[in-house]
Amino acid sequence: MKEKKKFGSRLYPLIEWLVWLFTPKFHIEGEENLPEDGSVIICNHCHMYGPITGVIYTPGKHVVWCIGEMMNKEEVADYAYQDFWSKKPKWIRWFYRILSYLIVPISVVIFNNAGTIPVYHDSRLLTTFRESLKKLQKGYRVVIFPECYDEYNHIVHQFQEGFVELGQLYYRRTKKPLAFVPTYLAPKLRTIYYGEPIYFNPEAPLKEEEARITKALMDAITEKAESLPEHTVIPYPNISKKYYTKNHVS
Repeated sequence: MKEKKKFGSRLYPLIEWLVWLFTPKFHIEGEENLPEDGSVIICNHCHMYGPITGVIYTPGKHVVWCIGEMMNKEEVADYAYQDFWSKKPKWIRWFYRILSYLIVPISVVIFNNAGTIPVYHDSRLLTTFRESLKKLQKGYRVVIFPECYDEYNHIVHQFQEGFVELGQLYYRRTKKPLAFVPTYLAPKLRTIYYGEPIYFNPEAPLKEEEARITKALMDAITEKAESLPEHTVIPYPNISKKYYTKNHVS
């Protein structure tokens, strides 16, 4: 007997179509830089533009890393408020606190049906890597937005380094170097730019590779951003727009 689909999985295609319909349409440049084998796409976050474009516009078979708390109805509200809106001006934070509770049902439906892999910062992280490795071996592209709150420059915030371990795990399974693709998302230009891949070196110590690859990715994204026509950069923190910067700084 065919298993009946859950309500959330039946609702999700409509939600994705509505998101596509009512959000800006994006162009892709540099698609030729995406390897045919499994690869990791590393992109700046740009608030919700990152996850939306990661799910809807990434070419080929792909999955997106998603914070596990956004998939669990008991954890969505606290995580969403703290990560998305806690840096909003004090006078308006009450509104975003209410909003954080209102988005719980829709968040659970979207992030459990959008082709995501939950990311955790405890022992469950093993599941994150295990599921990612399975997808990579099947030729999927794994999309990751690794920025944290520490500043790197006017284009990106510092990347967390843990995702680089996928390179070591992938090499052990396939004997192939894993490609990490620097990707610049420019919502103001309505474009996603894929850069030339940076490959994991299995001969180097993991810690050295984590530092080398994250720096190379941040620098490649920055270089691409600075090469483009002047535009406003949407930062990782959800701060007031008056603090946004331009891609060209004097």
